[in-house]
Amino acid sequence: MRRREFLGIASVAAAWPLSAFAQQSGRIARVGTLGPGVEPSNPVTGQPYAGFVAELRKLGFTEGDNLVIEHRRSDEGASQAYTGANELVASKVDVLVAYGPEIALQAAVAARPMVPVVMLANNYDPFARGYVKTLAQPGGNVTGLYYRQPELAVKQLDLLVEACPERTRLAVLWDQFSLDQWAAVERSVQSRRLSLFGLKLENPPYDFDKAFRTIAESGAQMVHVLSSPLFNPRRHQIAELAIGQRLPTMFIFRAYVEAGGLMSYGVDTGPMWRRAAIYVAKILRGSQPADLPIEQASSFEFSVNLKTAKAIGLTLPTSILLRADKVIE
Repeated sequence: MRRREFLGIASVAAAWPLSAFAQQSGRIARVGTLGPGVEPSNPVTGQPYAGFVAELRKLGFTEGDNLVIEHRRSDEGASQAYTGANELVASKVDVLVAYGPEIALQAAVAARPMVPVVMLANNYDPFARGYVKTLAQPGGNVTGLYYRQPELAVKQLDLLVEACPERTRLAVLWDQFSLDQWAAVERSVQSRRLSLFGLKLENPPYDFDKAFRTIAESGAQMVHVLSSPLFNPRRHQIAELAIGQRLPTMFIFRAYVEAGGLMSYGVDTGPMWRRAAIYVAKILRGSQPADLPIEQASSFEFSVNLKTAKAIGLTLPTSILLRADKVIE
C-alpha cells in the first residue's frame, strides 16, 4: 500500500507564457547538471531526472528544440567534480543544477565565470555550510531545494528504534558524503538507551562484506545505513548482507527497500526534481537566484518490506505498519 502526499512547501511557480523564451530570436537554453549518474536504471537519480526533463518540456523547454542539457558527474572524486563544473561553464550554460552530496554544489559555486545555481541539497545542510542565508532570502547566486537529510536521519533512527524496541545495540554505516547525517545521529543517540557503533567506510570501492563482518563482530542488533551515492549502486548487496546477519536495517530511499532492505524513510525525489525544473525555467526567463525562496521538503514516504522482516525473524509493531506509505508483502 502507498499514500502519496503533496510536497507541502512554498511555491515559486509562476504562470509564464510558454512562448516567451522562444520569442527571443530562437535562443537555445543551455542547462548543466552536476551530480551522481543519471542513468535510467538508477531509481534514486535516473528516474527523477527523467521527470525533471519532462517538467521542463511542460514549461516550454524541449531538448532538440530550444534546450540543451549537458551532464557531468560529481561522484568520481573532487577533482573530476571541479573539472566537470568548469567544463559546463565553459560550454556557456545559463544555469547549473547541483544535486546530491555537497561536492556538487562546492564545484558549481567555484566555477568561473559564475552562473546561477539551482541546488538539490541532499546529504548536507546548505544553511549551516554558508551557501545560502535564509529560506525566504537565499542571497547570492544559489537557490533551490533542501532535502533536510540530517534531520531525516534522526527520524529514521526513531522509526528503527520503534520497530525494534527490545534492541539496544545500533551500528551506523556512513562515509564522507554522510558526515552531517552521522553527526545528527551521534548527537541523538546520546539521549537514548542505545549503544552506538559507527563504521565509516573509506577508500572506494567499499568492501561491504568486510563491513558487515565487522558489524556482526561488534554485537550490533540493528543497522542504520546513511545516505551516500556510493551506497546506492550496491543496495542489493547491502540488503542481502543484512538479511544474512538477520539485522534490521533503515535506509533513506525506497529503492533500498525494494532491493530487500527492511525500512526506509525519506523524501520522494521525483517531486523535488520537478520543482527544480520550475526554478530552472524561471531563471532562464530572467529571475535571479537571490529572489527565489528556497523550498525544503515537508512531506516524506515510509516504506517497509515484510518479506525481509519475515526472513530475519522480526515481527513489526502494528504502529509501524499503519504508518507505512508502502508495504512490500
